[in-house]
Amino acid sequence: MAKASNPPVKRLRVAFLLADRFTLSAFANFVDVLRLAADDADQSRPILGDWTVLSDTMEPVRSSCGVRVNPDTQLRHARDYDYIVVVGGVLGDGVTLSATMLAFLQQQAAAGTPLIGLCTGVFTLQRLGLLRGYRCCVSWFHHQDFLDNFENETPVSDQIFVVDRDRMTCSGGHGAAHLAAFLVQRHIGQSAAIKSLNIMMIDDAMGGEKAQPGQQMGRRATDELVKRAVLRMQQNIEVPRTIEELSKDLGVGRRTLERRFLADLKQTPLKSYLDLRLERALQRLRATDASVTDIALACGFCDGPHLSRTMKAERGISPNEYRKAQIGHDAAEPTVGVLLPPAG
Repeated sequence: MAKASNPPVKRLRVAFLLADRFTLSAFANFVDVLRLAADDADQSRPILGDWTVLSDTMEPVRSSCGVRVNPDTQLRHARDYDYIVVVGGVLGDGVTLSATMLAFLQQQAAAGTPLIGLCTGVFTLQRLGLLRGYRCCVSWFHHQDFLDNFENETPVSDQIFVVDRDRMTCSGGHGAAHLAAFLVQRHIGQSAAIKSLNIMMIDDAMGGEKAQPGQQMGRRATDELVKRAVLRMQQNIEVPRTIEELSKDLGVGRRTLERRFLADLKQTPLKSYLDLRLERALQRLRATDASVTDIALACGFCDGPHLSRTMKAERGISPNEYRKAQIGHDAAEPTVGVLLPPAG
């Protein structure tokens, strides 16, 4: 009688800790790459890899959209894992992991297990002091929230994920799929990573240095340096940085940055920055009842008259005229076509 062949050794073992009201897309993108890489075609057998959702209570965990996920491994039965992934929840909800789960994270860190923060899971790791001395990535959307919570830390907000030794952090969204593919390539192989992404209708694996998508502009940047510069502009709307400061942050000279903007967006960095601030002001005029002065200050202008003069010169309409034009129209629809930056 022939001997039964030994099952393949699992090359990648991942455990998830889901915060209350966790981001479903970040979790789903990450785990789907794992399950597609662990078997042939799009079958879901955990042959080359394994994944589990840990819990101390085994109660279903609700996502931010209301869908609930049932954990499958009780915390006291946790085994050795290659990575522990924390998927964050909605900010402002207070503690989103139990004290027992937080203690487990600290124990795993002390034992040398690599930790991953997805979306606002980065905030959880930072609060526990588990990112001290590490570079970490947050979404550009949560950049200011991070600074408000951790005033002595400077996050990376112009990349989709950051790998720093045994800590990995990700801005969320489709970036979670690319971080998972990075791990699959490391442990299972490049072909498995590519296959997973292709089945998910994602053409190519992106490295962590790729720029995050952000607030849309009239012209879409394609140059990676320009994308990163635009993201930094979006992160600094209220107190705009000088072009010299942006250039220094990005490790290039001002002339280099200006040349790349002109080649990619057909306008200078200064004009792009102004367009972003004006577009943010228009959004606030449409969506809020805030005074023109408050909107001006929130968008990097000296005062209400400064915003009015600039908007009149650039868009041909004042803030008050723009608000009057919105009456009777859906706020999501542009009222006056000339207000939008021309497509390039």
